[in-house]
Amino acid sequence: MKIEVLYVANCPNHAVALEGLREVLSAESFQRHVNEVLVSDAEMAQSLKFPGSPTIRVNGQDVEPQSEKATAFGLMCRLYSDGSGAPSQQRLRAAIEKARGLGV
Repeated sequence: MKIEVLYVANCPNHAVALEGLREVLSAESFQRHVNEVLVSDAEMAQSLKFPGSPTIRVNGQDVEPQSEKATAFGLMCRLYSDGSGAPSQQRLRAAIEKARGLGV
């Protein structure tokens, strides 16, 4: 399983998202390396289809997928559906379970 945290420099929610992810992995007794990816310029953001910082992907899938048409890519902060700047532990858990074949 490949887990990535994509972020921009000085993102105030990067550490929060990373901590939440590690808590979920620990609670699930699931030890995996988390690859942190610094998105450094607009070209990189476009090539990665980066909707904002922080973005967490499990096996290449965003933990909270957005409509491709509604998504702009670039060096910006990201808000999740619950209004926070980091995905909920429920979203993270669901994405990990799906990748492990435990969820629908």
